[in-house]
Amino acid sequence: MTNLGCLDTLARQDSPIHRLDPRTKLLTTLVFIVMIVSFDKYQISAMLPFAVFPVVLIVLGNLPAGYLMKRVLWVAPFAMLVGIFNPLLDRQALLHIGTLEISGGWVSFASILIRFFLTVLAAFVLVATTGFNTICLSLEKIGVPNVFVMQLLFLYRYAFVLAEESSRMLRAWQLRAPLRKAMSMKTFSTVLGSLFLRTTGRAQRIYQAMCCRGFEGQLHPARRFHWRMADTVFLFGFCLLFAVFRFANPAVLLGKFVMGIFS
Repeated sequence: MTNLGCLDTLARQDSPIHRLDPRTKLLTTLVFIVMIVSFDKYQISAMLPFAVFPVVLIVLGNLPAGYLMKRVLWVAPFAMLVGIFNPLLDRQALLHIGTLEISGGWVSFASILIRFFLTVLAAFVLVATTGFNTICLSLEKIGVPNVFVMQLLFLYRYAFVLAEESSRMLRAWQLRAPLRKAMSMKTFSTVLGSLFLRTTGRAQRIYQAMCCRGFEGQLHPARRFHWRMADTVFLFGFCLLFAVFRFANPAVLLGKFVMGIFS
Protein backbone atom coordinates (compact mmCIF):
# COMPACT_ATOMS: atom_id res chain seq x y z
CA MET A 1 0.00 0.00 0.00
CA THR A 2 2.93 2.31 0.60
CA ASN A 3 4.10 1.62 -2.93
CA LEU A 4 0.66 2.54 -4.28
CA GLY A 5 0.85 5.79 -2.31
CA CYS A 6 4.15 6.55 -4.06
CA LEU A 7 2.28 6.58 -7.37
CA ASP A 8 0.17 9.47 -6.08
CA THR A 9 3.38 11.24 -5.10
CA LEU A 10 4.72 10.84 -8.64
CA ALA A 11 1.49 12.39 -9.92
CA ARG A 12 2.48 15.74 -8.34
CA GLN A 13 5.35 16.20 -10.79
CA ASP A 14 5.29 18.73 -13.61
CA SER A 15 5.78 17.34 -17.11
CA PRO A 16 4.01 17.52 -20.50
CA ILE A 17 2.08 14.35 -19.63
CA HIS A 18 1.13 15.58 -16.15
CA ARG A 19 -0.20 18.83 -17.61
CA LEU A 20 -2.62 17.07 -19.95
CA ASP A 21 -6.31 17.01 -19.05
CA PRO A 22 -6.93 13.92 -16.87
CA ARG A 23 -9.89 12.93 -19.03
CA THR A 24 -7.79 12.55 -22.15
CA LYS A 25 -5.30 10.30 -20.33
CA LEU A 26 -8.12 8.22 -18.87
CA LEU A 27 -9.94 7.80 -22.20
CA THR A 28 -6.74 6.98 -24.06
CA THR A 29 -5.78 4.35 -21.48
CA LEU A 30 -9.26 2.80 -21.66
CA VAL A 31 -9.01 2.57 -25.46
CA PHE A 32 -5.55 1.04 -25.07
CA ILE A 33 -6.83 -1.64 -22.68
CA VAL A 34 -9.82 -2.45 -24.90
CA MET A 35 -7.52 -2.89 -27.90
CA ILE A 36 -5.19 -5.18 -25.96
CA VAL A 37 -7.91 -7.47 -24.61
CA SER A 38 -9.57 -7.73 -28.05
CA PHE A 39 -6.73 -9.83 -29.47
CA ASP A 40 -7.08 -13.55 -30.04
CA LYS A 41 -5.55 -15.78 -27.37
CA TYR A 42 -2.89 -17.06 -29.80
CA GLN A 43 -1.67 -13.62 -30.91
CA ILE A 44 1.61 -12.39 -29.46
CA SER A 45 3.59 -10.36 -32.01
CA ALA A 46 0.59 -8.14 -32.81
CA MET A 47 0.51 -6.85 -29.21
CA LEU A 48 4.19 -5.95 -28.96
CA PRO A 49 3.95 -2.59 -30.84
CA PHE A 50 1.44 -1.40 -28.21
CA ALA A 51 4.33 -1.11 -25.75
CA VAL A 52 5.03 2.24 -27.43
CA PHE A 53 2.22 3.87 -25.43
CA PRO A 54 3.44 3.23 -21.86
CA VAL A 55 7.06 3.77 -22.90
CA VAL A 56 6.27 7.22 -24.36
CA LEU A 57 4.34 8.20 -21.23
CA ILE A 58 7.15 7.01 -18.95
CA VAL A 59 9.76 8.99 -20.89
CA LEU A 60 7.74 12.19 -21.31
CA GLY A 61 6.32 11.95 -17.79
CA ASN A 62 9.79 11.57 -16.23
CA LEU A 63 8.70 8.42 -14.38
CA PRO A 64 11.09 5.87 -12.82
CA ALA A 65 10.83 2.90 -15.20
CA GLY A 66 12.56 0.50 -12.81
CA TYR A 67 10.15 1.32 -9.99
CA LEU A 68 7.11 0.73 -12.22
CA MET A 69 8.51 -2.56 -13.52
CA LYS A 70 9.02 -3.80 -9.97
CA ARG A 71 5.40 -2.94 -9.12
CA VAL A 72 4.22 -4.90 -12.16
CA LEU A 73 6.32 -7.90 -11.15
CA TRP A 74 4.82 -7.81 -7.65
CA VAL A 75 1.36 -8.63 -9.06
CA ALA A 76 2.61 -10.87 -11.90
CA PRO A 77 1.92 -14.13 -9.96
CA PHE A 78 -1.81 -13.48 -10.34
CA ALA A 79 -1.48 -13.51 -14.14
CA MET A 80 0.71 -16.61 -13.99
CA LEU A 81 -1.91 -18.34 -11.85
CA VAL A 82 -4.58 -17.60 -14.48
CA GLY A 83 -2.66 -19.13 -17.38
CA ILE A 84 -0.38 -21.70 -15.79
CA PHE A 85 -2.70 -24.61 -16.69
CA ASN A 86 -3.02 -23.64 -20.37
CA PRO A 87 -0.03 -25.79 -21.47
CA LEU A 88 -1.68 -28.80 -19.80
CA LEU A 89 -5.12 -28.24 -21.34
CA ASP A 90 -4.05 -27.21 -24.86
CA ARG A 91 -1.30 -29.55 -26.10
CA GLN A 92 -1.88 -29.28 -29.83
CA ALA A 93 1.28 -28.16 -31.66
CA LEU A 94 0.86 -24.63 -32.98
CA LEU A 95 4.41 -23.55 -33.87
CA HIS A 96 7.52 -25.35 -35.05
CA ILE A 97 10.96 -23.90 -34.45
CA GLY A 98 13.31 -26.37 -36.07
CA THR A 99 12.57 -29.68 -34.36
CA LEU A 100 10.96 -27.98 -31.37
CA GLU A 101 7.16 -28.04 -31.18
CA ILE A 102 5.37 -25.32 -29.22
CA SER A 103 1.82 -26.11 -28.17
CA GLY A 104 -1.06 -23.69 -28.26
CA GLY A 105 -1.17 -23.73 -24.46
CA TRP A 106 2.29 -22.18 -24.18
CA VAL A 107 1.40 -19.56 -26.80
CA SER A 108 -1.82 -18.60 -25.01
CA PHE A 109 0.07 -18.51 -21.69
CA ALA A 110 2.60 -16.08 -23.18
CA SER A 111 -0.28 -14.04 -24.61
CA ILE A 112 -1.86 -13.73 -21.15
CA LEU A 113 1.42 -12.53 -19.65
CA ILE A 114 1.90 -9.92 -22.37
CA ARG A 115 -1.68 -8.65 -21.97
CA PHE A 116 -1.20 -8.46 -18.23
CA PHE A 117 2.13 -6.63 -18.49
CA LEU A 118 0.86 -4.02 -20.95
CA THR A 119 -2.48 -3.31 -19.27
CA VAL A 120 -1.17 -3.20 -15.69
CA LEU A 121 1.80 -1.05 -16.69
CA ALA A 122 -0.55 1.36 -18.48
CA ALA A 123 -2.77 1.53 -15.38
CA PHE A 124 0.21 2.25 -13.12
CA VAL A 125 1.44 4.94 -15.51
CA LEU A 126 -2.04 6.51 -15.51
CA VAL A 127 -2.07 6.72 -11.71
CA ALA A 128 1.54 7.97 -11.63
CA THR A 129 0.76 10.81 -14.07
CA THR A 130 -2.73 11.70 -12.85
CA GLY A 131 -3.36 10.61 -9.26
CA PHE A 132 -6.15 8.33 -8.09
CA ASN A 133 -8.37 11.14 -6.78
CA THR A 134 -8.14 12.94 -10.10
CA ILE A 135 -8.92 9.72 -11.97
CA CYS A 136 -12.11 9.38 -9.92
CA LEU A 137 -13.03 12.98 -10.75
CA SER A 138 -12.42 12.24 -14.42
CA LEU A 139 -14.68 9.19 -14.26
CA GLU A 140 -17.44 11.38 -12.87
CA LYS A 141 -16.86 14.00 -15.56
CA ILE A 142 -17.24 11.48 -18.39
CA GLY A 143 -20.56 10.22 -17.03
CA VAL A 144 -19.76 7.35 -14.66
CA PRO A 145 -22.43 7.23 -11.88
CA ASN A 146 -21.41 9.06 -8.72
CA VAL A 147 -22.19 6.03 -6.53
CA PHE A 148 -19.65 3.91 -8.38
CA VAL A 149 -17.02 6.67 -8.29
CA MET A 150 -17.41 7.22 -4.55
CA GLN A 151 -17.24 3.48 -3.82
CA LEU A 152 -14.06 3.22 -5.87
CA LEU A 153 -12.50 6.21 -4.08
CA PHE A 154 -13.45 4.94 -0.61
CA LEU A 155 -12.17 1.46 -1.44
CA TYR A 156 -8.82 2.94 -2.40
CA ARG A 157 -8.58 5.22 0.64
CA TYR A 158 -9.79 2.70 3.21
CA ALA A 159 -7.29 0.18 1.90
CA PHE A 160 -4.61 2.45 3.36
CA VAL A 161 -6.51 2.53 6.66
CA LEU A 162 -6.57 -1.28 6.65
CA ALA A 163 -2.84 -1.43 5.89
CA GLU A 164 -2.04 1.06 8.67
CA GLU A 165 -4.07 -0.81 11.29
CA SER A 166 -2.55 -4.13 10.15
CA SER A 167 0.94 -2.73 10.55
CA ARG A 168 0.18 -1.48 14.07
CA MET A 169 -1.24 -4.82 15.18
CA LEU A 170 1.67 -6.72 13.65
CA ARG A 171 4.18 -4.55 15.54
CA ALA A 172 2.21 -5.05 18.76
CA TRP A 173 2.25 -8.84 18.31
CA GLN A 174 5.99 -8.83 17.54
CA LEU A 175 6.70 -6.86 20.75
CA ARG A 176 4.60 -9.28 22.81
CA ALA A 177 6.07 -12.41 21.20
CA PRO A 178 9.60 -11.52 20.06
CA LEU A 179 10.78 -15.15 19.92
CA ARG A 180 7.99 -16.41 17.67
CA LYS A 181 8.43 -16.34 13.91
CA ALA A 182 4.80 -16.93 12.95
CA MET A 183 1.34 -16.64 14.49
CA SER A 184 -0.63 -19.66 15.50
CA MET A 185 -3.99 -20.17 13.82
CA LYS A 186 -5.82 -19.21 17.04
CA THR A 187 -3.83 -16.01 17.40
CA PHE A 188 -4.27 -15.17 13.73
CA SER A 189 -8.07 -15.56 13.90
CA THR A 190 -8.19 -13.34 17.00
CA VAL A 191 -6.03 -10.69 15.36
CA LEU A 192 -8.13 -10.84 12.18
CA GLY A 193 -11.36 -10.26 14.10
CA SER A 194 -9.82 -7.42 16.08
CA LEU A 195 -8.51 -5.91 12.85
CA PHE A 196 -12.00 -5.92 11.34
CA LEU A 197 -13.47 -4.15 14.39
CA ARG A 198 -10.69 -1.55 14.56
CA THR A 199 -10.79 -0.70 10.86
CA THR A 200 -14.60 -0.45 10.94
CA GLY A 201 -14.46 1.95 13.86
CA ARG A 202 -11.68 3.95 12.24
CA ALA A 203 -13.66 4.19 8.99
CA GLN A 204 -16.73 5.45 10.85
CA ARG A 205 -14.69 8.13 12.60
CA ILE A 206 -13.20 9.22 9.28
CA TYR A 207 -16.65 9.44 7.71
CA GLN A 208 -17.97 11.50 10.65
CA ALA A 209 -15.03 13.87 10.29
CA MET A 210 -15.80 14.22 6.56
CA CYS A 211 -19.45 15.02 7.33
CA CYS A 212 -18.37 17.65 9.88
CA ARG A 213 -16.33 19.28 7.12
CA GLY A 214 -19.31 19.48 4.76
CA PHE A 215 -19.08 16.24 2.78
CA GLU A 216 -22.35 15.60 0.90
CA GLY A 217 -21.44 12.67 -1.33
CA GLN A 218 -19.88 14.75 -4.09
CA LEU A 219 -16.29 15.24 -5.16
CA HIS A 220 -15.04 18.80 -5.35
CA PRO A 221 -11.96 19.21 -7.57
CA ALA A 222 -9.12 21.36 -6.30
CA ARG A 223 -8.63 22.68 -9.85
CA ARG A 224 -10.85 22.92 -12.90
CA PHE A 225 -10.30 20.74 -15.93
CA HIS A 226 -9.44 22.54 -19.16
CA TRP A 227 -9.55 20.62 -22.45
CA ARG A 228 -6.99 22.06 -24.86
CA MET A 229 -5.83 21.32 -28.38
CA ALA A 230 -2.93 19.27 -27.00
CA ASP A 231 -5.43 16.96 -25.31
CA THR A 232 -7.33 16.43 -28.56
CA VAL A 233 -4.11 15.68 -30.44
CA PHE A 234 -2.99 13.26 -27.70
CA LEU A 235 -6.30 11.38 -27.65
CA PHE A 236 -6.94 11.07 -31.37
CA GLY A 237 -3.28 10.60 -32.23
CA PHE A 238 -2.86 7.60 -29.95
CA CYS A 239 -6.29 6.18 -30.85
CA LEU A 240 -5.31 6.31 -34.53
CA LEU A 241 -2.00 4.65 -33.71
CA PHE A 242 -3.81 1.94 -31.74
CA ALA A 243 -6.13 1.29 -34.70
CA VAL A 244 -3.13 0.91 -37.01
CA PHE A 245 -1.44 -1.48 -34.58
CA ARG A 246 -4.66 -3.46 -34.11
CA PHE A 247 -5.60 -4.01 -37.75
CA ALA A 248 -2.30 -3.70 -39.65
CA ASN A 249 0.02 -5.75 -37.38
CA PRO A 250 3.29 -3.82 -37.95
CA ALA A 251 5.33 -6.71 -36.53
CA VAL A 252 4.25 -9.01 -39.39
CA LEU A 253 4.73 -6.27 -41.99
CA LEU A 254 8.23 -5.57 -40.67
CA GLY A 255 9.05 -9.28 -40.74
CA LYS A 256 7.90 -9.58 -44.37
CA PHE A 257 9.90 -6.50 -45.29
CA VAL A 258 13.09 -7.87 -43.72
CA MET A 259 12.58 -11.28 -45.33
CA GLY A 260 12.07 -9.59 -48.71
CA ILE A 261 15.37 -7.74 -48.36
CA PHE A 262 17.41 -10.86 -47.59
CA SER A 263 15.59 -13.21 -49.95
